[in-house]
Amino acid sequence: MPDLSKYSGMAALSICEALLLAMNDHNLLPEHEILGVLRDAAATHENDDGHDGEKDMHEGVAKLINKIISGGNSVRRT
Repeated sequence: MPDLSKYSGMAALSICEALLLAMNDHNLLPEHEILGVLRDAAATHENDDGHDGEKDMHEGVAKLINKIISGGNSVRRT
């Protein structure tokens, strides 16, 4: 059996994307607010100084979030 902790990040990302889509579909958050949440999350990682020795990880996370934004995965754009 594979190490399930290895997949926790992908599971969390999928759940968060589904929640963002549901919030937009049910008019709980408008598109610009969802994009703001994603931009804030990316900025948090972009601005991390790497003091925890994980600078590469933070850069990778920021790039992934920015790809999600540019790809429109978390909002159904009309």
